[in-house]
Amino acid sequence: MKIANSFKLSLNSIMHRRLRSWLTLLGIIIGVAAVVSIISIGEGAQASVSERLSELGADIITASPGYSRAGGFFGAFRGGRELAGRPGMESDNEDGPILTKLDAAIIRGNPNVEYVTEIVSGMGELVYLAEKANVSIEGVNPIGWRETSYLKLESGRFLGASDATAIVIGNRIANDMFKQPITIGRRVAIEGKSFTVVGILEASGSGFGGGGSDSTVYMPYTSAWEITDVEKDTFSSIQAKVIQAELVEETTVQITQSLMLSRKVTEQDQDFSITSSQAMQEQIAETTQTLTLFLGAIAAISLLVGAVGVANSMFTSVLEKTKLIGILKALGTKNREILTIFMIESGLFGFVGGILGVILGTLISIAIGSVGIIDMPMMGRGGSTLVSPQLVIVAIAISTIVGIVAGILPARAAAKLKPVEALRYE
Repeated sequence: MKIANSFKLSLNSIMHRRLRSWLTLLGIIIGVAAVVSIISIGEGAQASVSERLSELGADIITASPGYSRAGGFFGAFRGGRELAGRPGMESDNEDGPILTKLDAAIIRGNPNVEYVTEIVSGMGELVYLAEKANVSIEGVNPIGWRETSYLKLESGRFLGASDATAIVIGNRIANDMFKQPITIGRRVAIEGKSFTVVGILEASGSGFGGGGSDSTVYMPYTSAWEITDVEKDTFSSIQAKVIQAELVEETTVQITQSLMLSRKVTEQDQDFSITSSQAMQEQIAETTQTLTLFLGAIAAISLLVGAVGVANSMFTSVLEKTKLIGILKALGTKNREILTIFMIESGLFGFVGGILGVILGTLISIAIGSVGIIDMPMMGRGGSTLVSPQLVIVAIAISTIVGIVAGILPARAAAKLKPVEALRYE
């Protein structure tokens, strides 16, 4: 018997019991859809994080006070602004570790560093036309801030070296936070001090740490010292732009060694962290992959349930075709050919179920991404999903293999039937 004839017999068997075939397919479809949707969400999250991190610049490194003995992940994740006193942060300084002008000078002195920006971070109350709102405050060094921030202006200009009471505000502050939009040249009060708006940033989404640049006010760090809790001549973090992205790792090591020597600390009592978007991306990618694989393994359990459904359906099919099997064997059909017929039938369940499951899983992942169910601060506004061609091929291949494997025992049972007993079966 030719393979084409075996295929026709298998397909004909499936088509003649459509309801049971659909119920059998349903288990495979649900299993594949669950795996595809979960993995696509995980890959989409990883791609979104990578995109957000790339906006920070692969050539940017950040020095922050405090050091995590667990490897610095949470400090890195928060953009290098993790302060002492939080779990995992250690320091011999009772008041917590700080960054100083000397630290900035050492970083600036590295031959691989092109620009340096000292940053003072805090929160404050912004008053505009008698309305109040709490905003994030980021004091920066106007010289170098533009090169290290990668922010884009919607209108106005960036801060200049001579600015003292000028600010650049995020898009949400300008357009959504108050009844009347804040425009260029408007004066606002922050913690009782008057400032003039000279620039408005383009909308950037949620960003890292919650509000991102959309909910942040940028001003010279000398002004930020006056309205935040950060002590004068100290900084929340220091950002540096390396002349080439390929030198980030080397520069990170050099700056770490220089700061350890300057601050008179060792690896055991290190009280600062040096992070980069590259390191953050690698850590987040590893975490996301682990979580995705874990959830995918859980979802794969439903695929095993579908395999049990295929096996059950195939055993029933063997019983229904017992007499037909006897006739085929009486006509000279070999056991191998009987085995092939039922293996093709179970493989079709896996193949068709895999295709339909991929389609359903793709639709589910697109729906989840479009309604924003997976929105996270790291992913920006409207989390995305990613269904790659490799995922589609692997999902269909695995479901087909699962179908074939599930049909092995029923097919073997059919192949071992004796012709006489099969013909007498009612």
